[in-house]
Amino acid sequence: MSDVHEWEFWIDVGGTFTDCFARHRDGTTRRLKLLSSGITKGTVADGSNAVAIIDPARKRDPAQFWRGFRLRLLAKDGARMADAAVADFDRADGRLHFHDAFSVEPAPGMRYELSSGEESPVLAVRYLLGLQQDEPIPPVAMRLGTTRGTNALLTRRGARTAFVTTRGFGDVLRIGYQQRPKLFQLDIEKPSPLFSAVVEIDERVLADGTVRQEPNPDEVRQQILELQSQGVESIAICLLHADRFSAHERIVAQAARDVGFREISVSHEVAPLVKIVARGDTTVVDAYLNPVLRCYVESLSAALPDSSLRLMTSAGGLVTPQQFRGKDSILSGPAGGVVGFACAAQTAGFERAIGFDMGGTSTDVARFDGRFEHEYETEKAGVRVVAPMLAIHTVAAGGGSICDFEGTRLVVGPASAGADPGPACYGRGGPLTVTDVNLFLGRIPEDRFPFPLDRAAVERRLDELCVKMSQPRELVAAGCLTVANQHMARAIRTISVARGYDPRDYVLVAFGAAAGQHACAVARELGIRQVLSHPDAGLLSAYGIGHAQQERHESLGVYRIVDNSLPTEIHAMLEPVMLRLVDQLAREASVSAAQCQTAWSLELRYRGYDATLVIDGASTEAESNGSPWRAAFERAHRQAYGYLHEGRALELVAVHCVARTTSHERPALSTAAPPVNDCLLYTSPSPRD
Repeated sequence: MSDVHEWEFWIDVGGTFTDCFARHRDGTTRRLKLLSSGITKGTVADGSNAVAIIDPARKRDPAQFWRGFRLRLLAKDGARMADAAVADFDRADGRLHFHDAFSVEPAPGMRYELSSGEESPVLAVRYLLGLQQDEPIPPVAMRLGTTRGTNALLTRRGARTAFVTTRGFGDVLRIGYQQRPKLFQLDIEKPSPLFSAVVEIDERVLADGTVRQEPNPDEVRQQILELQSQGVESIAICLLHADRFSAHERIVAQAARDVGFREISVSHEVAPLVKIVARGDTTVVDAYLNPVLRCYVESLSAALPDSSLRLMTSAGGLVTPQQFRGKDSILSGPAGGVVGFACAAQTAGFERAIGFDMGGTSTDVARFDGRFEHEYETEKAGVRVVAPMLAIHTVAAGGGSICDFEGTRLVVGPASAGADPGPACYGRGGPLTVTDVNLFLGRIPEDRFPFPLDRAAVERRLDELCVKMSQPRELVAAGCLTVANQHMARAIRTISVARGYDPRDYVLVAFGAAAGQHACAVARELGIRQVLSHPDAGLLSAYGIGHAQQERHESLGVYRIVDNSLPTEIHAMLEPVMLRLVDQLAREASVSAAQCQTAWSLELRYRGYDATLVIDGASTEAESNGSPWRAAFERAHRQAYGYLHEGRALELVAVHCVARTTSHERPALSTAAPPVNDCLLYTSPSPRD
């Protein structure tokens, strides 16, 4: 907890919902879940008229909170009917008064939406502190995870980016590795590239560092200048062999700065490792997302003056806004969930846990064995990324996954209703989704939902599906859940059985907005005997962000055969790197060097192979020879693949270093809430009380 700020906020901005914890300096905790769109939904009640709407649900809101918001009346199909500005709010009876009368008379049961245009984290801070729209927000400490970068990548709504590379290699990222994931598909649709322009620089450095062609700064400047007329906002620079010889990239970057570009990503800083394809893709992702994230962070900083902001990275650590980069943002929100479920499991006495985070658009699963598992090269949204990330597997099965019938089979996902229009029960004309099916089967207590749900809309959509399948409602709804559960169980097998781990040896930690409705069925499918549901399971990603430590990462490319002398050389190489990381981290986090700890890992492979395994460096205790490295590598290889290559030499690809703070205190767990009520629940197609 910050000693400077009275309030600290832990916030996870997901695809559908934003989860928030607020902690006061005295230990008081407040919680809030709201839509990530910043919209608050409600239902018109009796006694409303054209100049005032009554909604008893608003009685729980802070006094005068909604004054200045815009209220939109919605038709049954979710279309906007009328809107007006809120002039006054009386929480005694939940009455919203307007400056001007509506053009239509509000009728009981009609849906409405309240919005202010502020980002959901800012709205959460205002709500939990009871501040009106025209009141300044005091300085606070905020820890934030966000899907802003992920969404921009998935929807291809990042910045207009140019790819700058060595002459003759302009199509290297389009060609990639010539992989065919679907070998027998004849009509192949390649993912569209993130860059919209390519510039080839007349330069060349050989693999041994020999300079074959120096770039001409004037020519480079002219080439970069032409990009401005094409509307390019960001530049990704990736030259051949720049991971070891970066001088030419520095020349190109300086030319870009000279002509006025602000957003510049260079590969020797973003991903200083070999493989120009992966290095280039990572640099392009970074350049593509940086402007989006910078705009988002700047808007938050402007709304929260004099506040302390830390952002969650894909690696599971916090960084300053200046250090938050596009390549590190892709798993920002899900990483908080991994930290959260690991903390919850350890507190409950479990050292081995599988996290099952089911949200609105997807489900994230991860494994925890007393330490976090990281990946350093992976593929996300069709793009290769070289950056430290927690090992999280995502499947397109969430509460918003659309349920449909495709002629001969029932399908759930991958298409999602998203936050807008959302599931049919949101009352905005959305399709039938997993959330709607859970509502129909009694798995969602309507009166505990953050806003009113439209059950009639669910039944209409479900009836449409029943007509297609010629089956009764309960059977169709139960079938939708079975298909969704199979998708999620398959995802857990991917991070357990497929990697040599038995899921029956783990506790399943269910969290996220929808996991509790599916956890037992998924556990039964996998043979898992214990399911852990944290009292704050619906907010556990935010909880994890609050428990995360501030971190600094650095990777060193080695590419050497492991021999007797290499461990000594690596230890000598690590010492100055660790000292530098600790010094940087201590200054950024305002802590002493003694409050920082370091760790390192080895990325090893058999010589001549491409696949690598990451081994914890400290556990090898290598000091004088390479045999402990081999022993650790062979244990991991046998577990993952079931065999060894006897006598084959090992190659050390890279060393990954991290420094993290150790000073953040952990709050006590919440106490379990008593049962709310009894309801009718469908567990197969037959109902149970």
